[in-house]
Amino acid sequence: MTLGKGSQEQPLTDEELALIFRQGLEEAHLERKKILVIIPDSTRTAPIPLCFRTLSSTLLGKVKRLDVLIALGTHPPMSEAEIDAHLGTTEGERARFKVRVFNHTWDRPEELQRIGTIPASEIEEISHGLLSEQVRVKINRRIFDYDHLIIIGPVFPHEVVGFSGGYKYFFPGISGPAMVHHSHWLGALITNPKVSGTKRTPVRDMINRAASFVEIPTTLFALVILHHTVHGLYVGDPIAAWERAADLSAKINIVWVKHPFHTVLAAAPAMYQELWTAGKCMYKLEPVVEDGGKVIIYAPNLHKISVTHGDLIREIGYHTRDYFLSQWDHFKDVPGAILAHSSHVRGIGTYRNKVEYDRIEVILSTQIPETTCRAINLGYLNPNEVDLDHFANRQDDGVLLVPKAGEILYRLADGSVPDIDLL
Repeated sequence: MTLGKGSQEQPLTDEELALIFRQGLEEAHLERKKILVIIPDSTRTAPIPLCFRTLSSTLLGKVKRLDVLIALGTHPPMSEAEIDAHLGTTEGERARFKVRVFNHTWDRPEELQRIGTIPASEIEEISHGLLSEQVRVKINRRIFDYDHLIIIGPVFPHEVVGFSGGYKYFFPGISGPAMVHHSHWLGALITNPKVSGTKRTPVRDMINRAASFVEIPTTLFALVILHHTVHGLYVGDPIAAWERAADLSAKINIVWVKHPFHTVLAAAPAMYQELWTAGKCMYKLEPVVEDGGKVIIYAPNLHKISVTHGDLIREIGYHTRDYFLSQWDHFKDVPGAILAHSSHVRGIGTYRNKVEYDRIEVILSTQIPETTCRAINLGYLNPNEVDLDHFANRQDDGVLLVPKAGEILYRLADGSVPDIDLL
C-alpha cells in the first residue's frame, strides 16, 4: 500500500510531512530491526534535516540499528562537516545518536557485491536494440548488514532516466560501475530531449530490473519539491510510490513555453560545484532553445569540470552523441557515463564527412579558464561581464533567464522536442 499526499497548488507543512513520515515508518513495522537509510547528497534539493530529525526521533530506541548511506553515484565523498550540514546535525550529535553515516564508494570493488546479471538478450529487449551487452549488477555490500532499507529522495525530471528517484537511489546511487555506465549511455543514446520528463523509459526499466535482485525489504519516501517547498510525499513500495511522485512532478516541475528562445542564461545554484552536476542547467533547457541558439551556463563560483572524471572529460572533450558513434572504434573503451555526460552537455547534433554539426552553442560562464573551455569544445563568457538584468524579462525578445536552473524542465507547449533526425 502507498500512502501520502500531494498538491500542485499547496505545499505541505512541516507538520504534515512529519505525520506522513511517522505513518510510513509505522506501516513498515521496523521495531527491533537494523535499518539503513539511503539519501541523496547535497546536489539534490530535499529537506534532509527534517527527514533525519523525524526518522531519528521516531526510530531511535525502537530499532536495533539506524545508519545512513549517502547515494553518491560517482560524486565526490562528503566530509564530516558537509554531512553535518546536510543532515542538520551538530558536532558530536550523530555520535550521541549512535547513527553512522557512510559515503558510497562506487570505485572500490571490495565494497561491492554482485547480486545478479541481466543477460544481453534482456538488455537488448529493454533498450529496443540500442544495447546488447550483459550487465553484471553490483551494489554496495553494506546493505546486506540490515533488515530493512529506507530510500528518501526527491523526484525531478531527469536527463538519463526520465524522472529521478525511486530505485535510481540503488542504481546508480549505490551501485557498481557497470550499471552507472550502461544506464547513462543508454539514456544518451535515446537523447536528453526525448528522455527528460518522460515517465516510462528503457533506462527506468533497466534500473527496476536490476533492483529486482535486491531481496531486502525496502520502503521509499518520495518527495516532490518545487524550488524549496515540498508539494508531495508518497511512501511505500518503491515503484508504486515513485509513480505517484513522478505524476505530480510532471505537473509542477515542467514549465511549458509557447516558443523557443535564441538565448538562454541558466544560473546554476551553489549546490552544483562542478560541471558534472551543473550540466543539468543545459539538460533542462535544451528542449526550448531554437536551432542555432545558445545556452549560457552561468556559475561564477564553479572551478572544476569534475573531481572524479575531470581527466577523462578533458581528454575526449564535449561532443554530440553522433560524433562518438561515428568513431566508435576510437571511443568504445571510454566509460559510458563519461560519454553520456559529454554528449548531454554538448546537446544533440550530427557528424557528417568528419565534421561535427552542433544544433546549439553551449557557453560556460564560470571560473574554468577560456583556454580550457575552448579545448573541451565549449564556449566561454567572462562571468564578471555578465549583467543578469540584461537577460531578465525578455522572453518576448527570445531571451530567457532561469534562476536556480537544473531541476525544473522547460518544454515547448506544443509537445515537440528537438530531434536529430530532423537536422
